[in-house]
Amino acid sequence: MSSRPKFIFITLFFFLIASFVFSQTFTSSNLPLVVINTNGRAIVDESKTIVDFGIIWNGAGMRNSLTDLKNNFNGKVGIEIRGSSSQMFPKKSYGFETKSAAGLDVDVSLLGLPEENDWILYAPYTDKTMIRDVLTYTLDAALGHWSPRCRYVELFLNNQYQGVYVLMEKIKRNKNRVDIAKLLTTDNSGEDLTGGYILKIDKTTGESGSDGWYSSYYNATGKTFYQYDYPKAKEITSTQKTYIRTWVQNMENALYSGKYAGTGNYHEYLNDSSFIDFMIINEMAKNVDGYRLSSFLYKGKNDRINCGPIWDFNLTYGNADYYNGWIATGFQYQANLGTDGWQNPFWWNRLMADPEYVKKLKIRWTSLRKKELSNQRVTFVIDSLTSLISEAKDRNYQKWTQVIGYHVWPNYYVGRSYSDEVNWMKNWISQRLVWLDQQWPYTVTGSDELLTAQSHSIYPNPFVNRLTVQLASAQSGEVVAELYNSGGILVSKSKATIQNGEIQLNFSGSKLLTGLYTIRLTRNNRVLLTEKIVKTL
Repeated sequence: MSSRPKFIFITLFFFLIASFVFSQTFTSSNLPLVVINTNGRAIVDESKTIVDFGIIWNGAGMRNSLTDLKNNFNGKVGIEIRGSSSQMFPKKSYGFETKSAAGLDVDVSLLGLPEENDWILYAPYTDKTMIRDVLTYTLDAALGHWSPRCRYVELFLNNQYQGVYVLMEKIKRNKNRVDIAKLLTTDNSGEDLTGGYILKIDKTTGESGSDGWYSSYYNATGKTFYQYDYPKAKEITSTQKTYIRTWVQNMENALYSGKYAGTGNYHEYLNDSSFIDFMIINEMAKNVDGYRLSSFLYKGKNDRINCGPIWDFNLTYGNADYYNGWIATGFQYQANLGTDGWQNPFWWNRLMADPEYVKKLKIRWTSLRKKELSNQRVTFVIDSLTSLISEAKDRNYQKWTQVIGYHVWPNYYVGRSYSDEVNWMKNWISQRLVWLDQQWPYTVTGSDELLTAQSHSIYPNPFVNRLTVQLASAQSGEVVAELYNSGGILVSKSKATIQNGEIQLNFSGSKLLTGLYTIRLTRNNRVLLTEKIVKTL
């Protein structure tokens, strides 16, 4: 036997031994463990399989072992494979619904997230850093929006290790998610008919299917298709369909005709602040599927159309080899998508033709770059996420051996190691931020101060049990006050009253531990403030 075949044989032998030992020696993780037993049934697409589902989580800072009790959740779920193009990959993403013993949907809190019955297990695969989605949702949440909250886990399916997954919230109408009014089939007139609605611009797969309508105006190759996401196609009434379709058509008419001011202008139909933040997040990430796919619009009762929530960012930050996704320059809303059937809606270019919209965009960008989207903040979030999965990522890539160092569609860059992938993405983001700063410069003048200055004060901070929030304007009314701990877990939610621009909050009955928290105040589904506060003794 020649030396080369012998070498190959020995290498293969030790590789098989190492794989066997690894599969037998998993003992514990710093991440929660999700354990699924299908009891011999297959998990398929668009037909949920009832399986045994458990989560092992002993708390922050604790180790989690397969021999521990399934102490966070232990019961039945209906589960299916989810995704579109991602279904080609061997590591599958799943959607699941938590069930009662009787097989009915039941709302539960998983890993400290607010109660719901609809959840996702996202499988990072083409994104080799495994953080692009979670990074973007984290940054977007700091802008004051609801973004899907996420928890990293390690998954075991039928006693087989599956790697690092992200347990995350699904976009859904809910008081803890997209907080808009519930629309009943009997709500067909008056104020009740005005909301809430969620629309989706995406491929016609999944629950929304192909029920919706086409825009009245052409994009590059056709017309944008709007799908009913909430209420679902099988639940929305014909009157409700007519109402939301007419509202969007009026918005499109105003934008197409350039009605930027006066009666019937586009501001009467859409909240441009939400569109500006949506654009900032998608352009910062240079999302090749942004605008044209995985995009949502929502409308609350007696409200205008809002853009969001954001969704699906695994092909961002240079991680795509098409539509110039790997180049750190260029606007994605202006991208030449060729003859692709999924094009950006025409109205993004119409919004950017409005000088006042562009001015507000530049002011908002300039303000966010000082704190929420500063280089330091972005780097901190990246480092925090990669540190969190630093142990588990090695096991993940021992399981999925054909990823690191290999081209996985649609990667542009192929690094030789995990750190190569992270460093390349960091460098790409740095270049992107420099370019956007050049495109959206703004020098704040005296008349702009109210748009950029801090519009509130919170005292005392640090606090013991009581807080006073002073807003810039002397408004009055009811607000919702939410408090999140440093892990992003909701620990307190209450209603409070604004009196002449001042809010008094009392947390004496909530038994808060000392430490860093984030307070979030909302009114009529609009965020008034999101700020860091410190609880002390």
